[in-house]
Amino acid sequence: MTAPAPFDRLRRALPDLPPRLQDVARFVARHEFDAATRSMRDLAAAAGAQPASFTRLAQALGYAGWDALREALIENQRQAASRPFSARLRQMAPGASILAPTSAASPAMALAGSILAADAASLARTDAARIGRAAEALHAAPRAWAAGFRSCRAVAQLLHYQLSLFRPEETRLVGGDRPEDLDLGAFRPGDAVLLVTFAPYSRTGLRLARAAREAGCLLIALADRADAPVVEGADHLLLFEAAATPGFFPSLTGALATAQALVAACFLLGGEAALARLRETEERLLALSQYLPDKELPA
Repeated sequence: MTAPAPFDRLRRALPDLPPRLQDVARFVARHEFDAATRSMRDLAAAAGAQPASFTRLAQALGYAGWDALREALIENQRQAASRPFSARLRQMAPGASILAPTSAASPAMALAGSILAADAASLARTDAARIGRAAEALHAAPRAWAAGFRSCRAVAQLLHYQLSLFRPEETRLVGGDRPEDLDLGAFRPGDAVLLVTFAPYSRTGLRLARAAREAGCLLIALADRADAPVVEGADHLLLFEAAATPGFFPSLTGALATAQALVAACFLLGGEAALARLRETEERLLALSQYLPDKELPA
């Protein structure tokens, strides 16, 4: 099994670290490039901490010392640099892409084209390997809870709906049919909790993440930032780019695509049993006449 990446280790360990080491860990998470390239003494000065705190942080994450953690951070940077073409997209202005229109009849058309181009570019940077690993964990969980608040509610509902098609008895939507606090109290060890969130983060989302960890759940976070307070301690972090587009509101395109890929991968892992349950659901929907037959559709 591949060893967890340094920032995965940091995220999972952060809630249990002493307060001072939590501050150092958050500094490292916010300054990934500096942590990989600057000396420990320089980092300590910038963070307002003692150099020894960085050594203690590395040891708390399972490394021999800061040098070993720094080598892991450098390797992490090296792997990111091995994508010379997709990495170019990060250097472009929002919407600058071969997908963007070269001319437009109106500012509205130009903006729409820029938003679509930026979303397409951000999807190309989505880490499919992370989604696959999260799907394996989700597949193994006895129950799944989907959670999202305010604008993220739509993504949580999508997760709940699609998972319910082949895991109807094992899937719940937090706050779906009763107050959210009752669902938080119903979490059980081993349950998978899927939390969708982006900045500004809701207090309810933070309470849910803490309740999931305290209950011994598997926390899968779909979020826009690795240093978000709601993802500290998450077992799996699936990043999407909410602020990549020039629109007035953050984009949920990445969150929706990630959610659908996660569910599809989980279904695949379910094999024949998942397929049989999906067919049972389809037959029930057909019996209830939920869909128009093709012959009733207009030509």
